[in-house]
Amino acid sequence: MDLATVIGIVGGSALILSAIILGGSAIIFVNIPGILIVLGGTLSVCFIKFSVKDVINTIKVAIKAFIAKLEAPEKMIAEMISYAKIAKSEGLIALESKKPADPFAAKALRYLSDGLDQGMIEEMLNKDIQIMLQRHAVGQSIFKGMGDSAPAFGMIGTLIGLVQMLSNMSEPSSIGPAMAVALLTTLYGALIANFICLPLADKLSLRSQEELINRHIVREAATGIAKGVSAMVLEESLKIYLSPKSREQMAQAGGKGEKKS
Repeated sequence: MDLATVIGIVGGSALILSAIILGGSAIIFVNIPGILIVLGGTLSVCFIKFSVKDVINTIKVAIKAFIAKLEAPEKMIAEMISYAKIAKSEGLIALESKKPADPFAAKALRYLSDGLDQGMIEEMLNKDIQIMLQRHAVGQSIFKGMGDSAPAFGMIGTLIGLVQMLSNMSEPSSIGPAMAVALLTTLYGALIANFICLPLADKLSLRSQEELINRHIVREAATGIAKGVSAMVLEESLKIYLSPKSREQMAQAGGKGEKKS
């Protein structure tokens, strides 16, 4: 589970609930018609804009993004360098028995062990990367679309409430409570957009960039192995994908490993 997401959801929910409870009765913030207008309207627009398959897949991808932990780029580099050393000493066919946890890395090793040339491996892996980016872009668009629609339906709910309130002006005592109920839909829309949908879209974008870096590492390593590049040269080229601090830590870990050996 992504710790930052858990902290954000739990912390934000606690703060909002605390403010509601400390300000008075929490039950006054519950309005079923308002919730139906905002949630129902937002989901309806989502299904109008996108296919049912895309919406369902996006929910699955979002859940997976927060539960599954991506391999750190440093570990991915170290793993690919180990495969490069095996290929250099035992031949590409030796990679056939290796089963990386990352599906993309496993696919790259399969291409290498099958004897595909460097150009074909690069082309096929690039296609896989582009399809991944397109799939992730759809997921981000869905949550951004929901983030745009929720406040609009909150305002629609408020306008509906105001019309109902103004149609019953004969009882002045009912105007205040009716206005409060009308404004609740605006609150629901703002919460759904800014606390759920838009943060999820940004998180998916971040996860997509992290996965893209790992895939670039695998692709470059696979093409390097196919060309017969030495493990040392390949490692230096792959370190470009790391931050300066990560490069330094990786160099220190490599130095300690050499001393021990």
